[in-house]
Amino acid sequence: MNPLSYLKQSLYSLLVLSLLGNSAGFAGDKKEAEKLNQPPEGFIALFNGKDLSGWIGMNYHQVKGKSPVAVKNMSEADREALLKKNWEDVLEHWSVEDGELVNDGHGVYLTTAEDYGDFELLLDYKTVAKADSGIYLRGVPQVQIWDTTKEGGKWDRKANLGSGGLFNNKGEGKYPLVHADKPFGEWNHFRIIMKGEKVTVYMNGKLVVDNKKMDNYYEKDKPIYESGPIQLQTHGGEIRFKNVFLKKL
Repeated sequence: MNPLSYLKQSLYSLLVLSLLGNSAGFAGDKKEAEKLNQPPEGFIALFNGKDLSGWIGMNYHQVKGKSPVAVKNMSEADREALLKKNWEDVLEHWSVEDGELVNDGHGVYLTTAEDYGDFELLLDYKTVAKADSGIYLRGVPQVQIWDTTKEGGKWDRKANLGSGGLFNNKGEGKYPLVHADKPFGEWNHFRIIMKGEKVTVYMNGKLVVDNKKMDNYYEKDKPIYESGPIQLQTHGGEIRFKNVFLKKL
């Protein structure tokens, strides 16, 4: 084969390989998109990937008494007024982009309209430097999410130990067993199991809380509530969620 023919053949081969590679990449992207926010067997999707259906806005610190019980004890008119005000806040600070639930780091916490007792919760999140967030279980804080780097400025609160701990506990479970956070820009995965008063947390496949009793932050002399909502806490920086699934136990 003369050099010119060899060159043409080589360029043709490279073009075919490139097209095949792109085709495989597109197929992979499409497959990932199809799986996004689609619950595994036995789970329900708390976030449908399209809008905020099934959610309300709530921050129990807003109300006199500062607890889920205080909200339940409000008059129907006062509670409806609070929910209306909070929903306006949700629409200002929460949005859906490409199948991802996005918060700008401000506003009330996105809260499931339904209460849950024992459950297994799966979710993925991605956040930014200096952010501070968490997952409230039965409306109670919290499975901690934060910037674990020294630059985040919270090593005095043991942020260097990692996210995933039951940060508002007085004792066991307050800090994670291992540091399992991924670098900023990457998605983190939580698997949270709550049975009775006990909570187990896996972060990115690593056990970070091992079946520890969760304290009642609001009423410290009482056990954790038997049921309550899932809340996505936000403050300090943008955070994104996807694949938010729950199975009742």
